[in-house]
Amino acid sequence: MTATRSITTSGSTRRTPKPAFTRKPKNTPGDKAVGAFSHTVLVIWSLIVILPLVWTLMTSFKTTKEIFASPFSLPANWNFDNYVSAWTQEGIGNYFLNTVIVVGFALVIVMILGAMCAYVLARFKFFGSRAIYYLMLAGLTFPVFLAIVPLFFVLRNIGLLNTLPGLILTYVAFALPFTVFFLYSFFKGLPDEIAEAAAIDGAGEWRTFFQVMLPMAKPGMASVAIFNFLGLWNQFLLPVALNTDKSNYVLSQGMASFASSAGYAVDFGALFAAVIITIVPVLIAYVIFQRQLQGSVSQGTMK
Repeated sequence: MTATRSITTSGSTRRTPKPAFTRKPKNTPGDKAVGAFSHTVLVIWSLIVILPLVWTLMTSFKTTKEIFASPFSLPANWNFDNYVSAWTQEGIGNYFLNTVIVVGFALVIVMILGAMCAYVLARFKFFGSRAIYYLMLAGLTFPVFLAIVPLFFVLRNIGLLNTLPGLILTYVAFALPFTVFFLYSFFKGLPDEIAEAAAIDGAGEWRTFFQVMLPMAKPGMASVAIFNFLGLWNQFLLPVALNTDKSNYVLSQGMASFASSAGYAVDFGALFAAVIITIVPVLIAYVIFQRQLQGSVSQGTMK
C-alpha cells in the first residue's frame, strides 16, 4: 500500500503520495550457481579462442628450429623477418592485394544492389514482389558446392574463368540474398511519412532513396557490410574451384598452397606470420565497427 503524507497550504490539507518502497531482489542460491556456471563457461570459451591466437602471434616471431625445439616458449629475437619473408618470398603480398581488390569491389557492388533491392521489395507493392523476396530467401538455403559445376561452365563461356572479375561477380551473387534479407526489415520499419515529405518537397524516387531513406538505414548497412566482409574474406571453396591461375590467387588459396608447394621444407615461422597477416584485417574491421554491429542488431530485433 502506498503511504501518504499531509501538506497544509492556506488552511487546506493536501495529501501527496510517498514513493512506494521497492525491495531489492535477493540472489537465491540457484541464481548464484547459474551465474557462477555461466561465468565459468565464458572464461573457458574465451581462453579457447584467445590462447590459440596468442600462441600463433608468438610463434610468428620464431624460426622453424625454435618452433620445434620449444613451441610454447617466447621467441629468442622479436623481429619481423618472418613477415618480410611471407610477404615477399611466399607471395602473400600479391595474394593480399588480390583479396582486397576482389572483396572490396564485391562488397561495394553487393551493398548498393542489395540496398536498392531490399528498399524496392519493402516499400513498393507490385505483382510478384513477394515471390521475388521468397526466391531471395531460398538463395540462402542453396548450398555453395551444388553451384560449383554450373558456375564453372558459365564463367568459362563468358571468358571470366580464372579472373578476378569472375570472382567478384560470383561473390556478389552469393552475398546478395543475405544482404536483401537483412536490410528488408530496416527499410520496412522506416515511416512512410518521411518518403511522402520528400516527395512533397519535389524529390524523385532516386533522390529519396539515396539522400533520405538510405542514410536512415545506416546501422543496418554497417552490420550487413561487416557480415559480408567476414564471409567474403574467408571464402575458400569458390576461389579454389573457379580460380586456378596462381597470379590471381586470394589469401585463402595462398595459405592452402603455402605448405603443399614447399613439401617437407616448410618455413613454419613465415607460415604463422602469413596467418597473422590474414586475420589482422578481420580483427581490425570488427574492432572498428563493433558498436554499429551491436546497435543495429538490437535495433533490428526491436522493430
